[in-house]
Amino acid sequence: MQKYQVFIDGSVGTTGLRIYERLAQSDDIILLSLAEEQRKDINARIALMHQADLTFLCLPDDAAKEIVQYALPHNKICDTSTAHRTHKDWVYGFPELGQQREKIQQATRVAIPGCHATGFLALIRPLVELGLLNADYPVSCHSLTGYSGGGKQMIADYQASERTNALSAPRLYGLGLSHKHLPEMQQISGMSAPPMFCPVVDDYYSGMLVSVVLPRQAFNLINNVGEQVATQLKLYYQGSPLITVHPYGEHHSDGTLSANQLSGKDNLEIFILGNEHQILLCTRFDNLGKGASGAAIQCMNLLLGRTETLDLVF
Repeated sequence: MQKYQVFIDGSVGTTGLRIYERLAQSDDIILLSLAEEQRKDINARIALMHQADLTFLCLPDDAAKEIVQYALPHNKICDTSTAHRTHKDWVYGFPELGQQREKIQQATRVAIPGCHATGFLALIRPLVELGLLNADYPVSCHSLTGYSGGGKQMIADYQASERTNALSAPRLYGLGLSHKHLPEMQQISGMSAPPMFCPVVDDYYSGMLVSVVLPRQAFNLINNVGEQVATQLKLYYQGSPLITVHPYGEHHSDGTLSANQLSGKDNLEIFILGNEHQILLCTRFDNLGKGASGAAIQCMNLLLGRTETLDLVF
């Protein structure tokens, strides 16, 4: 059995820790680690990056940019930060979009998508690519996430024994309308402008529900718009084991969609709902799974030539 050496730079953060916990169970993965006192030693980190078959960067943007300067051309890197998602020399790590799977397999630098961006792009990129939606249409997007998406400090705030009552209700954030995922949401979707984007965090640990509502007139389709969109999205994602496109109008029997239904899993569901006047497009997934660590492992598998879904739960 071929074995791969993997270094997780930033293994104590939310995403890095989940990657570590998953790969620690794999027979063909050898996890390279640093002693606690070396965790911030740039020279020690560089040495392991050079030694590893693949390195995950689970770091703040500036720290990710810093260490990449010392990477050798053949070093395979998956960066989970925002730092390189729109960089021309990095491949965007969403295998199911367009020809991204093949590009990832041939790459050495892969930027893992943001969680909100994942939900938005899964809906809008195919519609633009297939010519069903004009690239200059003004799109609005809402995204509901569990508090784990805010990292260690937000998790600690929500799980504290004594906490403010404000944490018991949904909270809007990104109020300046300049969320850090917007550049990739525009560039990768092919839209001529970023979407009008409203993220919401709520009092549950993990899971995400991203929604876009569009009038029938937004589509370059005439009749049975919802059915046609559902059919085209199903064909687009045919052969993608981690993405399920539900038939038009299919949802839970009580008429609701729960954002935490796929918590702990790495797959993503697409729902096409609405009526003859408006179409509701939704993605549901785990912000820590397909929205973070699961997506990173999926890209690692492609980079190393492993089975794409190995060590994923779906």
